[in-house]
Amino acid sequence: MKSTPYLRLSFILFTVLFIFAYSWYPLSKPARHGCFKFPIWCAFKNRTVHAMFGSILEPQISKPKNLFPETPLHPLDPLTIQEINKVRAILSRYAPFAWSFPAIHSLSLDEPDKSRVLEWEKSGAFPPRKASVIAMLNGETHLLIVHLDMGRVMAHVTNPGPGYPIVSMDDISVVLQATMSNEEFNKSIIARGVKLSDVSCLTLSPGWYGPEEEGRRIMKVQCFSSQGTPNFYMRPIEGLTVTVDIDKREVVKISNTGRGIPVPKGENTDYRYTAQNKPPEMEPLNPISIEQPSGPSFRIENGHMVKWANWVFHLKADQRAGMVISRAMVRDSETGELRSVMHKGFASELFVPYMDPDEGWYFKSYLDAGEFGLGATAMALVPLNDCPRYSYYMDGLFVAADGTPYVQPNMICLFERYAGDIGWRHSEVPVNGFETRESRPKVTLVARMAASVGNYDYVFDWEFQTDGLIRIKVGLTGMLMVKGTPYENMNRVLNKDGMTGPLVSENVIGVVHDHYISFHLDMDIDGPNNSFVKVNLVKQETFPGQSPRKSYLKAKRHVAKTEDDARIKLNLYDPSEFHLVNPSRQSRLGNPSGYKVVPGGNAASLLDLHDPPQLRSAFTNNQIWVTQYNRTEQWAGGLLAYQSKGDDTLDVWSKRNRPIENKDIVLWYILGFHHIPCQEDYPIMPTVSASFDLKPVNFFESNPILGAIPNFEKDLPVCWPPASSY
Repeated sequence: MKSTPYLRLSFILFTVLFIFAYSWYPLSKPARHGCFKFPIWCAFKNRTVHAMFGSILEPQISKPKNLFPETPLHPLDPLTIQEINKVRAILSRYAPFAWSFPAIHSLSLDEPDKSRVLEWEKSGAFPPRKASVIAMLNGETHLLIVHLDMGRVMAHVTNPGPGYPIVSMDDISVVLQATMSNEEFNKSIIARGVKLSDVSCLTLSPGWYGPEEEGRRIMKVQCFSSQGTPNFYMRPIEGLTVTVDIDKREVVKISNTGRGIPVPKGENTDYRYTAQNKPPEMEPLNPISIEQPSGPSFRIENGHMVKWANWVFHLKADQRAGMVISRAMVRDSETGELRSVMHKGFASELFVPYMDPDEGWYFKSYLDAGEFGLGATAMALVPLNDCPRYSYYMDGLFVAADGTPYVQPNMICLFERYAGDIGWRHSEVPVNGFETRESRPKVTLVARMAASVGNYDYVFDWEFQTDGLIRIKVGLTGMLMVKGTPYENMNRVLNKDGMTGPLVSENVIGVVHDHYISFHLDMDIDGPNNSFVKVNLVKQETFPGQSPRKSYLKAKRHVAKTEDDARIKLNLYDPSEFHLVNPSRQSRLGNPSGYKVVPGGNAASLLDLHDPPQLRSAFTNNQIWVTQYNRTEQWAGGLLAYQSKGDDTLDVWSKRNRPIENKDIVLWYILGFHHIPCQEDYPIMPTVSASFDLKPVNFFESNPILGAIPNFEKDLPVCWPPASSY
């Protein structure tokens, strides 16, 4: 029977009154040593009620009232809307751009020198605000520094070297329009049996492979069929590659080598929840939520300063790096002093080479940060799934090609995590007449961002722990970049050695590839002058008759004098620790204050050193580097990475072999993944993660969380589902 609007309204009113009454009525199961401020959430927070009430029970996103203040409150705060508009106005009056406004490819804060930031922290003297601009006009690259206080351009360099800046959305639009309006391309699509209305195309960076590609900006285009699925990545139109001159807005080449390869089917490629038409083959999981009855313990001051437990740091979004952590300081457990750990840390570059020499694949060797921007590709995070309840969300404020500001919403989330881990513990059996059981929970603070660079999603976590440790983790998920093939089963493949990856579905090859993320870590342990120490574990053999033992290990310290000394290739059979220390600050026992980088799972590039992709990504030649601080050396793949040759990379800077002992130095850590795809990666990949730690070593006088408070039942309210028993 069709219900009337009056019946629907009566039902809604009755339900609301019932919820209101229930929220004041005690639950049948009282809380152990706790109370319920809003018991309705405990009893009714389930899928059925959510389906009934929709947005009533949607998670609330925590944000500041004034998202973008008119004036900066910290020297490292990103440019404000007013400052971005002022830069645009200054450039529009600038003589070289008087007749034609350039395309803006990057517009961000030109950060003040460290000394000016430290001076501000002590005296409050705010340094001048400047903007760094990378623009293009008539095929030329312009690097500019704009002094906002003086209202003028104070530095301008044209075409500083080979390579181009990050591509803009305008560039992508131009390339797609040129492709779609090309008659030969349209005929090729139709000949493959694909409707033009079903075509979805990707704009791919071309890399650099010789002089023929110099002197003009080009972009590659490859297309897919989206018929019957939103996951067009799994339906490649194989062997069709279009090369477009971006500035001339014209197609310069079409390669069509895959005419005999079918477009893979769209069945079972839709990964969305609403498209799943069979129940999962597992017992259903009840909803899990880590509740914080008193709210989160962290707070955000002045929009970007994060204060939590014993940590203070500056957090901001960046169009290229994605997320930047600055001025990270931890409070001394003995004196209460805020001590410097890191001046600035961020993901500097992301290199993804695919292992296929074919015409349509050889060039796929992306530098995602320098070619597309990790912040520019960061999509809004999904509450309760990407980030838990009580997360704080931060927007990014970026600049479009015409110089106007725009907002990248909910780009970063900040939350506390408790996964049942242990901070420290010890138990003693009552052999000596007493029993000891001491344990402390580990609660951490996470800053998270996810970049969706085409088919891949990269989840970046910076996790801060109360013991002073910083864990940096990257998770990989999203879709494979797949290759079409005539084969539907490996048993029919005659030349398995000729395949560049396994079959992951019918007519679909998952091409083998790598991922390397370079992290720029400007560590300032108790100040800028630090040293890099390699602590080798060396086998020592005993003398005859000295001991029943034949061998033991001994730690030997080596202080790196120059950048050459600090190039590290990880090796299980050459075990070492890698310390950054401040020689001028020592503990009461005479040990230098320091932090060590603790590698986790990792991978090394196996490409030939003279292979063009490896020349451009030579920062992957080692897993650890240390360079003398230079504020212009931030991007491991070079400032202008698009179509770069590799002459402005971390490897090039390091070859200067500058002194690094007791200097202002930068640690570079390269996190790597080898990915041999498998069927479980289809049609969307479960997340795989790797991480490394920055861990205190003789930084504190003793265990800094010795005084951590244990949890007690009375501290934690307990929510019981209506039908449960105990």
